[in-house]
Amino acid sequence: MRHLRMIFWLGLKELRSLQHDKVLVVFVLYAFTLAIYSQATGTSSEVHNASIAVVDEDRSALSGRIAGAFLPPRFLPPRLIEQTEIDRALDQGQYIFVLEIPPRFEADARAGRTPELQLNIDATAMLQAGVGSSYIQNIVQQEVASFLSRSDNRPPPPIAVVTRRMFNPNGETAWFTSVVAIVNQITLLTMVLTGAALLREREQGTIEHLLVMPLTSLDIALAKIWANGLVILLATTLALVVVVRGMLQVPIAGSAGLFLAGVVLYLFFATALGLLLGTISRTMAQFAMLVVLLVIMLQLLSGGNTPVESQPEWLQRFTWYLPSARFVGFAQAIIYRGAGWAVVWRDFAVVGIMGLLCMTYSLRRFRRMIAASR
Repeated sequence: MRHLRMIFWLGLKELRSLQHDKVLVVFVLYAFTLAIYSQATGTSSEVHNASIAVVDEDRSALSGRIAGAFLPPRFLPPRLIEQTEIDRALDQGQYIFVLEIPPRFEADARAGRTPELQLNIDATAMLQAGVGSSYIQNIVQQEVASFLSRSDNRPPPPIAVVTRRMFNPNGETAWFTSVVAIVNQITLLTMVLTGAALLREREQGTIEHLLVMPLTSLDIALAKIWANGLVILLATTLALVVVVRGMLQVPIAGSAGLFLAGVVLYLFFATALGLLLGTISRTMAQFAMLVVLLVIMLQLLSGGNTPVESQPEWLQRFTWYLPSARFVGFAQAIIYRGAGWAVVWRDFAVVGIMGLLCMTYSLRRFRRMIAASR
């Protein structure tokens, strides 16, 4: 019981120390609010307000119909330009797409000669260019087919493919990127807060004050872990309620309590990793470089940006044991698919076991560091 009281009061000391570090407090608030919102809304895999120009050398009813088929919000109103303006317009980045309709396009289409259109794309806008070209191709084919049939009521095709999107009917990118952003911020900020708290003690010399007190290395380590973990848990709750559910209007299909329980389990691993980096590093600069290296690796292999199945098979065997990959897996299952405990308990178990192993090794190194300081 005495050890628990000491761990509690040492944790309060950590919270007061964090409270006086205004820059770090502002950074945590920014990371779990504006950073998540900007990451979710700043990038999109859908075509939205894409700029397009049309070179109409046919000046026919069909070419005019095609030019008028590009409507908001997918495309900006198309502008008619001359053929000699194409290169200059693309070089200056005025348009992402330039559709060139050749002379006698309508006459050749009526005669069944299969005329060709030329679509010029500014591929520096990678996401818009890749998806938008498919949109333009479908729009042109639909307009030509409707014009040649003289009616919008064409006979149905022999086979109908019906697409139904589960969990995200409109394919909104923000629904997925917001949760992945929360996972990334949890990993980064937990490691930074825990490791920085340890290095701050060493640089300011206050670690010697703790050594003369009737404390064990386990007491000191657990105090830093629960205090910094509590800060991240509160920030995650704020991000989930205010940013994801409130500002981005992302529906949460599953239990928010189960998700936060998974966050607590993952914090067990992330705080242990931050503590480990704090014992390895001698200065804050070394710690920052190690954090950047590990965070990038964990984010790339977590499956939040690209599926784990797209990785090489030998790498997948390693990735499935990463707590970050398991965390992304059960977070998406709970929030999007409404998964319960019966579905995610295996992921919880892997995160808990790996966190326990990492915590055991981190505490062993921390004891060695404390013994060397004595």
